[in-house]
Amino acid sequence: MKILSCVAAIATLSISTLTLKKIISPPLSKNCVFNTLMGEIDIDTTLTTANINAVGSSVTEGLEWLEKAQHQDGGWGAGSHAKQNVMNPHKVPSDPATTAMVAMALLRSGSTLEKGNYKEQLKKSTKFLLKAMEESNPNSSKITDLTNTQIQRKLGDNIDLVLSLQYMNNLLEKLDKNDKLYDRVFNVINKSVDMVQTVMDEEGRMKGAGWAGVLQSAYATNALEIAAAQGAAVDKNKLEIARNYQTNNYDAASSKVETKDGAGIMLYSVSGSVRANAKKSREARKIIKKAKEEGKIDNEYMILENFKRAGIAEDEALVYETADKVYQSAKVKAQEKEVLNGFGNNGGEEFLSFLQTGESLIVNKDNDWTKWYNDVSANLLNIQNNDGSWNGHHCITSPVFCTATCVLILTVNNDIEALQGE
Repeated sequence: MKILSCVAAIATLSISTLTLKKIISPPLSKNCVFNTLMGEIDIDTTLTTANINAVGSSVTEGLEWLEKAQHQDGGWGAGSHAKQNVMNPHKVPSDPATTAMVAMALLRSGSTLEKGNYKEQLKKSTKFLLKAMEESNPNSSKITDLTNTQIQRKLGDNIDLVLSLQYMNNLLEKLDKNDKLYDRVFNVINKSVDMVQTVMDEEGRMKGAGWAGVLQSAYATNALEIAAAQGAAVDKNKLEIARNYQTNNYDAASSKVETKDGAGIMLYSVSGSVRANAKKSREARKIIKKAKEEGKIDNEYMILENFKRAGIAEDEALVYETADKVYQSAKVKAQEKEVLNGFGNNGGEEFLSFLQTGESLIVNKDNDWTKWYNDVSANLLNIQNNDGSWNGHHCITSPVFCTATCVLILTVNNDIEALQGE
């Protein structure tokens, strides 16, 4: 049974309007969302979601489909922008961005290089990505000779580099420092960090933006944030500028969203704003809580004066206040029905935006993530193809890329500790 997602520790769950698939009973995961109900993880209080067995079955079918779609070279591909109608995964060449997304889905679903149902597939994909990253020109931002792929045209020319860096960040967390691959992975992370920072403009935006380039920049910011937490040589000023770019796409006071870099689609921009401010908002709440416990303030309002009384310098206090305001407002905006509609139907960009919003809520230890999960999982199970895959209906139509992203969404509970440890 190819799934490590958790099964309910409670006998009865409310069932959304889903078509139930085969019932499965996978083992209880350490990071299962239901562990919260037994006091093991300090996020979540209740979870009203789709039948967890149906979710597990859906993920299993998606992973099985991805296994069959892998190429001999260890990679997966999305295909070219000019041939979006090609849905056969073996009729398109392997590309790093799509391969990285699938590899991240395999990791999150419970496989590693040493164990799990997909360890062999993960080994092959890791070898494919390491080769592309190690052989790339460090003075460039390219790790592939492929051009005009669906992912590049829609997200940006440098998306292969960005998503490959994200995968290596995730992989490093699973490796022991004595592992023979550890230094190799850490070295490509540092190399890739330099490459990403080189192609960021003075506003914190990634150059070579595609149709929805704000998503490329958002994922670049995430990748740098995680790399920095793992000890990579990240320029703190560049990271802060990148966060500010995402923050500035949303005005918390007016709820106005800047969409010029997001193809005019509110969802793409606002999900980046939520993600960029999630960690800072969490830090802000921790500061205020501690200050109240120490008697420095008499309430937990996230306001400038309270931060100053907590001992934070005014300029930094303003950053914390702004980050929390943007996060709290943007997370609501990102879950509004008209925003969730995105382009009007589902494409890979919508799935990426859903993923970004959900991970943001978890990073900030925000219990609103359970409502998000309920809404999004119900949608994803309803639109899954009979063969276990998902595909987009505009722009990024690739079934491989979309399936990997949907699996990442549905198994996000498996990475609660990792996401909160950034």
